[in-house]
Amino acid sequence: MKDTARTSAPRFSLYAASLLLALTSASAAAADAGTGPFGVTAFTVATARSARVGALFPAGRRDHLRGSHFCTASVVHSPHRNLIVTAAHCLGGRTDELVFVPGYRDGRAPYGVWRVGRRFLPEGWTKGRDEDSDVAFAVLADRGGEGVEDVVGGNRFVTGTATGATAVTVTGYPNAHEAPVSCTNKPGLHSRTQQRVECPGFSGGTSGSPWVNGDGQVVGVLGGHQGGGATADVSYSVVLGAEAASLYRDAARDP
Repeated sequence: MKDTARTSAPRFSLYAASLLLALTSASAAAADAGTGPFGVTAFTVATARSARVGALFPAGRRDHLRGSHFCTASVVHSPHRNLIVTAAHCLGGRTDELVFVPGYRDGRAPYGVWRVGRRFLPEGWTKGRDEDSDVAFAVLADRGGEGVEDVVGGNRFVTGTATGATAVTVTGYPNAHEAPVSCTNKPGLHSRTQQRVECPGFSGGTSGSPWVNGDGQVVGVLGGHQGGGATADVSYSVVLGAEAASLYRDAARDP
């Protein structure tokens, strides 16, 4: 699993860590725009669009965020403007209160700290931890009458797209860093129900990272097979289909 639920979560190799530190902001900007270079991981440039991705934290750490994020999530468009998507294994089994920090960097919350409310997990996950059901949504409480989407915007959650038709940009928060990383590459099918993408450096903490295509649509969520990947260099996502679409509809209706 690419979160902190298990101590065996893969960490950065020395190669991947040095690669990240050596890359220029120009490379990161290119990856964030979804135009490449393909298969290169770099720290994410802070932009209005990248602020839609954030980290999950235990609520008890809301005043001391540094070093306590455990998964990644992102804001998706919904009628009530209050919805995030992540991996089911990031929320399933947790009974503690959580918060979401969009655009989190270096212990700071530039767009506020948002309380995680009702959680929506598919039946395939709640009944059998089916890796083909490893996607989840959560509703965030408003702050001052505003929803999180009013503050940072949201990408559209789209199901039924053809895997590999376009490249995707994956953005997530490795446990080893206090800022997000991004990588753009073209995904491929691992099986009928799972897709994979080759991007170095996506280790523990990156579960739930959105896969965003060139149209600004979330077409994958890092998770699924092997909890998202047994190594930091290959990541997986459920092929988003009917179950994910139904789950989104249920979550989007929640006020």
